[in-house]
Amino acid sequence: MRLEAIRRGYERALEWLVIALMATLAVEVTAGVLFRSFGASLVWYDEVASILLAWLTFYGSALASVKRAHIGCPEVMAFLPHQAKFIFRVIAEVLTIGFFLLAGWMGYVVLGVLETDHLVSLPTVPVSWAQSVIPVSAALIIAAELINLPRVLADAGRNAPSPGGASH
Repeated sequence: MRLEAIRRGYERALEWLVIALMATLAVEVTAGVLFRSFGASLVWYDEVASILLAWLTFYGSALASVKRAHIGCPEVMAFLPHQAKFIFRVIAEVLTIGFFLLAGWMGYVVLGVLETDHLVSLPTVPVSWAQSVIPVSAALIIAAELINLPRVLADAGRNAPSPGGASH
């Protein structure tokens, strides 16, 4: 039960992060439209909106991971024999975690390359700050996978449906 409490808390924290990003993006876009309609465009509006949308996408993906809500093939898995289902579940988890380890590492390497670059419209903001979403969200997704792993493997082992209706 302790791991389930951790999962719920983690999910709640990611929900609040995604809600905050959505609200910030909505306020920023509304302000941009209002200022533009009065002939006083905000020079940083487009760049910040793009960054917020990217952050919302990446952190939203981490939230979907903890909820096991990514697109998958539960119907195909349901037709597999018990042992094959468990083997495919292990393979899927290893590939998912491996992919995000690689993506996170490469995202971290890119941060070093972008160390001297700054946003065009906000020259005091480093590009690496905006791009930090890649390694951070990869780590969040890996954490979500690891938190869910015992339950996913237990369900596959006893031939139960995977948690989350659209889970992979």
